[in-house]
Amino acid sequence: MRSFYLIITVLILSAAALAQPRTGFDLANYGVSVEPDKRVMVVLAALDSAQVTDASGAQHRAVDVQLSPAGTKFRERLESDLAGMPADLRARLTQFVATYKKNHPKETPQEMLTAFISMAYALTPAPEFGDPIITSDLPGALLDVLDFAPLVRDFYRRSGIAGNLDEYVKLYKAEAAKELQPSTRDLVTDTLDYLHTKPKLTVIEKIKTETTTAKGGKTGLQKISTREHERRFVVVPEMLAPQQAINFINVRDNYYVVVSPDKELTDTDAGRAFLQFVFDPMLFENSKEINEIRDAVKGLLDEQRKVNPEITPDVFLAVSRSIVAAAEAREKEFRNVNYAVNEARKKLQDAATAADKEKITAELERYRGEQSDETARMLSEAYERGAVMAFYFNEQLKGTEDTGFDIAGSVKEMLIGFNAAKEKDRLAQNAAARKRAEALRATRKTNVQAVAAENPMIARLLDVQKVIAAKDYQKADTDLKAMLGNEEFDARVYYNLGRVAGLEAAATDDPQIRDAKLKEAKEYYVRVLKQKNASEDKALFSLTYVALGRIYEFFAENETAGKLYDVAIKIGDVSGGDFKEAVAGKARVLKAGQ
Repeated sequence: MRSFYLIITVLILSAAALAQPRTGFDLANYGVSVEPDKRVMVVLAALDSAQVTDASGAQHRAVDVQLSPAGTKFRERLESDLAGMPADLRARLTQFVATYKKNHPKETPQEMLTAFISMAYALTPAPEFGDPIITSDLPGALLDVLDFAPLVRDFYRRSGIAGNLDEYVKLYKAEAAKELQPSTRDLVTDTLDYLHTKPKLTVIEKIKTETTTAKGGKTGLQKISTREHERRFVVVPEMLAPQQAINFINVRDNYYVVVSPDKELTDTDAGRAFLQFVFDPMLFENSKEINEIRDAVKGLLDEQRKVNPEITPDVFLAVSRSIVAAAEAREKEFRNVNYAVNEARKKLQDAATAADKEKITAELERYRGEQSDETARMLSEAYERGAVMAFYFNEQLKGTEDTGFDIAGSVKEMLIGFNAAKEKDRLAQNAAARKRAEALRATRKTNVQAVAAENPMIARLLDVQKVIAAKDYQKADTDLKAMLGNEEFDARVYYNLGRVAGLEAAATDDPQIRDAKLKEAKEYYVRVLKQKNASEDKALFSLTYVALGRIYEFFAENETAGKLYDVAIKIGDVSGGDFKEAVAGKARVLKAGQ
């Protein structure tokens, strides 16, 4: 039952997701780079150095988040490198964090990290780490942590991190080159291919100044000068960033996405950030048109703010978030449906009878309906968060998908054609579709076998299990890799790839091949832990941590194995997990260490 449970998933892939990474594609031509930031590195290292003492007198990190395996390994190195840090410096760091936690009792460790990362981008670059010149326009949450800056400067000078920072940068870059760099390239190319556009990399700011006489007196005349700003989208690899989280910080014309360096950038949060980078200058250029619909958009916002007062009243933000939400939902539906259509065409060619063809067509129409419902759900949730033009932009984007025209040329017409009266009842109009989508999502979570029976893609996964049982591991590996590309379900595919590599290791008598296959299995299991929403599947996480623990135990790395077993034990005895083996594995490594 467990092996069946592991491969049951809904797997709808887009043609673009199946494509190999593009060659000869330079991210710099699109204003995108993947590079670590020393400010973030030093701020998070300082934060990580703060400690608390529990009731038994043991020392623990004051802000502890779950890191990736690579991040955990780096933190161990960092702690060793900073072991000689002056006690008074660590005490001051600890005191600041303790005070901050006391003043923000509801913040999770991850939310705390987000605040400190934002603070890092308010500082000048290393090695100065200077305070911002103007602080009056900074948000209150950022001002709460800005007092940490003097401690950061002291930490940089006295902890010993300055001498190691360049080596850390090299390590970050090497790790990012494995997964983060190619997945960033895929994200950029897929998004721009869909929108048929290229990001605007400079913006011109018009500045009005009043002219003066030779003696310094005012003339009453205004002079307009221009200033050119360069725009950048930077993916920032950070070892001390939480494993599953993505932190997005927009500082004027710079857009930063801070993630673990061994992460594949397939998360919708990252996609949303890049869409904002693409759309913001288009909206800025059409600010006149936005101003003309300001009152209409504000009226829709005011209605939503009655339900959720936390929604921003900023009209420009509402327009920006609306077009981003619409593009995200439209692209997902467009790619999924196109893939399904192509698959249906192949099946129709092989269909022997009219009844078979009707069945294939009916399945395709059912799937189209499900995707339309899912779009309605995504847009409804965005509308409730203040993206009150999301449904409208969704309709406009639908008309541009197959034209091949640059989306930038259509934004002005979209804004001019907006009619707020048609948007007031969008939630009610889409309530039934949203309810169907939510019901389907709930069914997929609670009744996996029922979903498998309905989805033709599951047949492919079941076939792979037969191939594995027949010990044709090479074919199983090939078939599984062909299924990758859907961020919601890749975790299970990676787990099965790890299983295949592990079985190949067990089947060989060659120690070199065995060790290479175990290393390959380890890398696949690590990828399971990096997938978005994978942590919601506790059984899969339990199985994965135990599998990793066994590999480390095999190589006599018992300390690491014990920590992995501890995580599995902490997850608990969940259905489909491997709690008992985690307990047994922990006992083995403890005995081996005696």
